[in-house]
Amino acid sequence: MPLSRLSSPFLSGTNRVTLHMLQLLLALVPAVIAIVYFFGPSVLITIALAIVVALLAEALMLKLRDRPLKPFLTDGSAIVTAVLLAIALPPLAPWWLTTIGILFAIIFAKHLYGGLGYNPFNPAMVAYVLLLVSFPLEMTTWLPVASLSEHPLDFMSAFHIIFNGQLLDGTALDTISGATPLDAMKTQIGLAQTPNQISTQPLFGLFGGKGWEWINIWLAMGGLYLIYRRVISWHIPVAMLTGLTAISLITWLISPEITGSPLFHILSGGTMLGAFFIATDPITASTTIKGKLVFGAGVGLLTYIIRVWGGYPDGIAFAVLLMNMLVPLIDYYTQPKVYGAK
Repeated sequence: MPLSRLSSPFLSGTNRVTLHMLQLLLALVPAVIAIVYFFGPSVLITIALAIVVALLAEALMLKLRDRPLKPFLTDGSAIVTAVLLAIALPPLAPWWLTTIGILFAIIFAKHLYGGLGYNPFNPAMVAYVLLLVSFPLEMTTWLPVASLSEHPLDFMSAFHIIFNGQLLDGTALDTISGATPLDAMKTQIGLAQTPNQISTQPLFGLFGGKGWEWINIWLAMGGLYLIYRRVISWHIPVAMLTGLTAISLITWLISPEITGSPLFHILSGGTMLGAFFIATDPITASTTIKGKLVFGAGVGLLTYIIRVWGGYPDGIAFAVLLMNMLVPLIDYYTQPKVYGAK
């Protein structure tokens, strides 16, 4: 009789990594729909390109490392990295920009550290910072929302720009692009305009950037779904948003002429993407309860400092990576005491 007939029966559990990644992707769907509504279908092209490149890079590295392809290609981690980077990039990011970012995220930020579970930094944010530092012009070329655009883009026009750099009629990208609300606020405050004056411009909505408000709201709704499903815990998002709100409120009350309101910072840029989908990465974030609160608060504070006094309009990626560096130290000093130990 085979040995397997003599051994105890076992239940074959589902792959929790795959379920985790699928839940993350599901939670991102409403925000992606909002991005398509406000900025056009170009984000779908970027997402598709990013996923294809990510899977090819993942397969290549697994082959070079002599690892089985199927379990790692189907766990969803490469796809999540691709989607997170794709929606963080400008809507009409050229194909080569997306490709460079994804290759760097999968090869250098993930596999050269040992693969999933061993990378100390969030791969999507490592790639984002690389692209922002290396190609600042392409990374700050954003579309205005569709209601403000003089050149509404359909799918084919977006495809042509992404892969050819211009519209079908030869119009260059820089003629239809502009600054993000965070960039506009930062630049014009430097020109001695007040936030109240700046926020009356068509680029801005009720509390934040027009369109960006709703994208952040839907990202927050997706994040609350993840908390409800226990995919992530509430500690890091709450701590990050509290830290960002606290420092922006204090600064706004003391010197309202140098910064936007707390609601502006909460509902602009990549705030909610960072709070619920980036900073909560279980591999690169703190693992203790107290550590998660410290980690999240640190991301919020650093994000605001970089936005207001740093050289970049949004500081989510830099803040997350800086706090990733501190995770071993944070976890060391926030370990819960063992019962009975003095």
